Amino acid sequence: MIVTFVILGLTIALFIWDKIRSDLVALMALLALYLLGILTTQQALAGFSDATVIMIAALFIVGEGLSRSGFTAWVSQQILALAGQSPRRLLVMVMLGAALLSAFISNTGTVATLLPAVIAIAWSVKSVPSKYLIPLAFAANAGGLLTLTGTPPNIIVANALSGAGYEPFSFFEFALVGAPLLAVTIGYMVVMGQRQLPQRESDEQPVDVDASMHEMADSFALHGKLYRLRVRADSPLAGQTLAEAALGRDFNVSVLRIETRPSSARPFLSSAEITRRQLQRTVEHIQTPQEIPTAATRLQVNDILLVKATPEAVQTAVQQRNLDLADSDIDESELADALVSHDIGVAEVLITPRSAYIGQSLQESRFTQKYGVQVMSIRRENKLVTRQGTRLNFGDALLVRGRWDNIELLRNENRNFVVVGQPEAMSRQIIELNRQAVIAVLALAAMVAMMVSGVVPTVMAALIAAVVMVLGGCLTPTQAYRTINWQSVVLIACMIPVSTALELTGGADLVANVLVSTLGSWGNLALLVGIFLLTTGFSQVISNTATAVLVAPIVLGTAAGLAVSPYPLMMTVAIGASTAFLTPIASTTNLMVMSSGGYTFKDFFKSGLPLVLLFLLVTLLLVPLLWPF
Repeated sequence: MIVTFVILGLTIALFIWDKIRSDLVALMALLALYLLGILTTQQALAGFSDATVIMIAALFIVGEGLSRSGFTAWVSQQILALAGQSPRRLLVMVMLGAALLSAFISNTGTVATLLPAVIAIAWSVKSVPSKYLIPLAFAANAGGLLTLTGTPPNIIVANALSGAGYEPFSFFEFALVGAPLLAVTIGYMVVMGQRQLPQRESDEQPVDVDASMHEMADSFALHGKLYRLRVRADSPLAGQTLAEAALGRDFNVSVLRIETRPSSARPFLSSAEITRRQLQRTVEHIQTPQEIPTAATRLQVNDILLVKATPEAVQTAVQQRNLDLADSDIDESELADALVSHDIGVAEVLITPRSAYIGQSLQESRFTQKYGVQVMSIRRENKLVTRQGTRLNFGDALLVRGRWDNIELLRNENRNFVVVGQPEAMSRQIIELNRQAVIAVLALAAMVAMMVSGVVPTVMAALIAAVVMVLGGCLTPTQAYRTINWQSVVLIACMIPVSTALELTGGADLVANVLVSTLGSWGNLALLVGIFLLTTGFSQVISNTATAVLVAPIVLGTAAGLAVSPYPLMMTVAIGASTAFLTPIASTTNLMVMSSGGYTFKDFFKSGLPLVLLFLLVTLLLVPLLWPF
């Protein structure tokens, strides 16, 4: 038992020191317990097959599927649009939106999704990000207390109860105290907390799709060269493929995008029929992913062609091919909408010194066919060169348009190309509902329904949702594995055996007995105060997940020693583990907003200490009422 406590003490000290990665520290602790004979091989590795670990890994995939499908960005836009230009209303909507999102996806994913939008909107209301980013992080932490899957400590506490033979907390049971705590968090920030926050300027700019598109349009002289053409019924192009139409060969007109439009004939329709057709078109738009036109793409009457060409070339094509000029030119404000979508993106690609494509033309290298992208323009130094027959040189810049995953493929070919900017971050800012978003929402709803009904264990519900996300195309298997925060997974898997060692050696019983003989003798409320302060104190310096793993068995033993219900004590553990407000290292969300807001340790302590005390007060008032001893 003494050896176990020494290992635990060293582990916590290394967590606080923060010079060695937390997952490596936890792995070192696990190996020490095994090598010193405290744990068997099976006991040491049991954490890697624990349902909690598998469920948290699956939830990373679910959250990423919601983010990549564009649903979280769309929800963020709707929430933030309600705020208007009122700074106070903006603060409330930011915190409420962050809390609602973090109830179903990870706190980290929530902050990552909302961070660029909150920074941009803070500037738009003539404020600074530092007035909104700590409230964003605190609301994401508080929102985790609304559902079972909102934050890992909730899952750990529920599974600890289940493992001890008790009925675990239900999916929405946490909200009984989580909703009042969220209301307290928002009220505190609106009334008092925001005054504690610094007024600091920040140079960190979020990825702005419109600004990025304007920069590329300026660099490649796109302004005045983008037009929309409509295929008329008497046009010879109707029924032809793009290869047969030969717009590029005959007129040097590049077709970038084709929008299929219904016939212009408008028979009399009832209002119900008009509504039905509008709904049908909306569903078809969501179900049909946007594709890049190829030589085999066939043109139909009323198709709208987005083309790139000089004004003279466009006029010649319009006259000789019986086309209508739908737009005289694409306005700057329409660039992003015209060229990028949830499926399709634009990027600047540079040819590297060792590229295999140096000395080859686009036609010879079959660049377009190999990577599935369109080359819109080629810039050599400060001049544009023709695409037909031009042999590529080192340093040439290609403006390409294609599916985001094809652009990612180009980025991975780092021997041949360098992709400028952050196309993946840019793709996440596209606000557009599509088929994948519908699948992601249905998968999330099904997961919640299965968890609430208990038709399958919670871990299986999370795994089912994760598999549906991948099969539905919300993210690829590679992206799914990449999105799992393996550092968190390994940390939890290694800390579970440390908790087991405390139980096997009697260490958990010893701490529980100390709590029983001291705070327990002073009454149940004193015991809640002690558990809250113990859990909160640990969560300020080590991860809340590791804190919950360590404290949960001790608290269960305390409940058994006092012969009281474990539910109020375990709920206090969940609350204390989520009260990570005093330091930037208390949670990943705090760290994420620290640099963007220009915060210091002192800023977190000043704004977080009153909130910790308010959480303690609400816990003492509500927990004994909702879960009697």
